[in-house]
Amino acid sequence: MRLPNSHLSLRHLVVFVEVARSGAVNAAARNLHLSQPAATQAIAAVERYFGTRLFGRTSAGMTPTLVGRRCLERIQRALAELRMGMAELLPSSAVRTERALTLAQLEGLIALVRYGSFRAAARALNIAVPTLHQAAHTLQQVSGTTLLERTSFGLRPNRDGERLARHAGRALAELQQARDELAAMEGDERGRTVIGAMPLARSGLVPNAVLQFLSQYPMHTVEVLDGPYETLLRALRSGSADLLIGALRQPAPASDVVEEALFDDPLTLVVRARHPLTRARGGALSQLRRYPWIAPRQGTPLRRHFESLFADTGVPTGTIECNCLEAARAALLGSDRVMLLSARQVMVDVTAGVLATLPHPLGRVVRTIGLTFRAGWQPTGPQQALTDLLRLASRDALPQPRMADRYCVHPAA
Repeated sequence: MRLPNSHLSLRHLVVFVEVARSGAVNAAARNLHLSQPAATQAIAAVERYFGTRLFGRTSAGMTPTLVGRRCLERIQRALAELRMGMAELLPSSAVRTERALTLAQLEGLIALVRYGSFRAAARALNIAVPTLHQAAHTLQQVSGTTLLERTSFGLRPNRDGERLARHAGRALAELQQARDELAAMEGDERGRTVIGAMPLARSGLVPNAVLQFLSQYPMHTVEVLDGPYETLLRALRSGSADLLIGALRQPAPASDVVEEALFDDPLTLVVRARHPLTRARGGALSQLRRYPWIAPRQGTPLRRHFESLFADTGVPTGTIECNCLEAARAALLGSDRVMLLSARQVMVDVTAGVLATLPHPLGRVVRTIGLTFRAGWQPTGPQQALTDLLRLASRDALPQPRMADRYCVHPAA
């Protein structure tokens, strides 16, 4: 989502931090080698961006107000994130380069990485393609490094561009959180939380927690991203998602994310009702190998559990690889295939008598379900409340609720 007032430059934010530190515009201007009018204009730009006065002005100087102090913390975190990103590209001139950047340039780079082309990114930002080309060109000039490369599909961000976009996304997420916190202080809870939800969480945990949360924060919007784990992880690391919930990878897949275990989810074998295995005695692997299987997608925790069933003989031939529960359900109902899955995910179909579960042949086998965050993430008040409700919802297996109007599920971009 594009932030308003994106003409704001990072230099404006640097001036804001220096005025808060020094207590005076003239001192900040002197320390940053700016004119006093330029520093004054920078403070005005930041206050316009946040829509409120952030300093108390007296004859003794300028002191951040309560909302100004709240903004200061988020702005410092945003600048630190950008400095980290620029230092990876230009270690010797990261701070100087950072001051020349604008939010519009960073938003353009983020959109290019997310949507993959200038045309799609410009459409998402609601700007003309030439405008986006100019922003990208200026960003490369300012950064002093090549951020785009020409491919058979057109001009795309290269690895340096993707790396900078990831840091920029986190920085802009901090600024948006600051705006949400200021609005909340004025009684407006129109914030937004984005959850990347994996299949088990989507079927019960997330809907229950969201419904309870929205009863307390009815103006807040919860967006739920659906997609492969790798896509959700990219969204989290780039600031497009606030947290993930689902099967943990253990250890965490990257140094900039942390995982929190919620509960162990027992795995079971799933077949159609009246499958021959439901009448068989015992659950020997020799019996299971007689039937075709539906296997989890490669690289998932469930896939490793599946492969452990066939460690000696190898995965059966004719296996369907599928991570879509709807497609897997149809295949199970129309055949004698077997699938390794969480019993919670097919609870409704088992209760209805159309699917059946069988004990895992190796005994109690579990995967760990939990939350994944960006390292150092500081949620807003409502985001913290929603996260706590997700923790509470994970303690009970609750029936699946009706979707709320403001609870939207769609594929992760």
